Amino acid sequence: MSVYRRVDLVRSLLGVLVSVAVAAGLSFGLTGTASAASGTPVAVTKYSYTSQAGDYIGQGATATYTPSTATVTVDGNAADVRFRVMTADEWWDVELAAPIGEQLTPGVYRDAERAPFRTGRSPGLDVSGEGRGCNEVYGQFTVNQIETDASGAVTVLDATYTQRCESATAPTLKGVVKYRAYPLSYAYTSDAGDFIGQGAAQTHQGATSTFSIRPYGDGVEYGVSGKRESWSALLTPPAGEQFAAGRTYRAERSQGASVAGLDVSGNGRGCNTVSGELTVTKLARGDDGAVKAFAATFVQHCEGGGPALRGTIRYYA
Repeated sequence: MSVYRRVDLVRSLLGVLVSVAVAAGLSFGLTGTASAASGTPVAVTKYSYTSQAGDYIGQGATATYTPSTATVTVDGNAADVRFRVMTADEWWDVELAAPIGEQLTPGVYRDAERAPFRTGRSPGLDVSGEGRGCNEVYGQFTVNQIETDASGAVTVLDATYTQRCESATAPTLKGVVKYRAYPLSYAYTSDAGDFIGQGAAQTHQGATSTFSIRPYGDGVEYGVSGKRESWSALLTPPAGEQFAAGRTYRAERSQGASVAGLDVSGNGRGCNTVSGELTVTKLARGDDGAVKAFAATFVQHCEGGGPALRGTIRYYA
């Protein structure tokens, strides 16, 4: 299913989350922004920027805006989308455009030119605010998530950008743009001596990686592919139980009485035995009871050793 065409599933899962509360080959999306009960996924809408000294647009400042402090809107479609932020006395405008004739999808867009005047195969970027704009833009942006409705209007956006005005060596303006987006990522750190992670650390997001979740026994199988890596996490609740948000479980490779199942493998490396801990932080289920949105952290030790693999899983939650 396309990452920017998930309208029917959005509607059905939104109903699921309402009942709970009274998140590139992906399969889940939501549109609510209200606060929800603990454990229930909540969409994020915000704009933040950091401006280096000498940057004309941001004037060296740093700020964050949310729906509680500003009016945040999105116009346009997957070819050219405009994100706007307005307060009583401030306004910001972020335009992200695909190369002419194309549409934005999750990925990294380098060598961006000023959006209305982009040439050839260059993507477009144009960030302005408080009446200040660039004549020439040099920059890049990443799209982690973008979704549209049946009319083509953008309904979900998660992106970051770096812009320089008038010169490729000018001070930078960097920003984060989120509109009704649910977290989608995988991050891990590995101690020296950990067999699975090999002492490395990495963060995967939608711009570079794809994510999947499917039923696995009473739990889930979570998959990640990107950045020359492939990860799988088999997560099951203790025997006879269901996962509950807000709980921390003692974990082994296979579930048992009062013990959750935890088996995280990466790049062809896996454990024969596991000891560790699994914390489920957010959770939503579909009408069929299957997990549709899931967030968790884990600590995994292989073969009874001390070195650990630590990770954070976010699947639209």
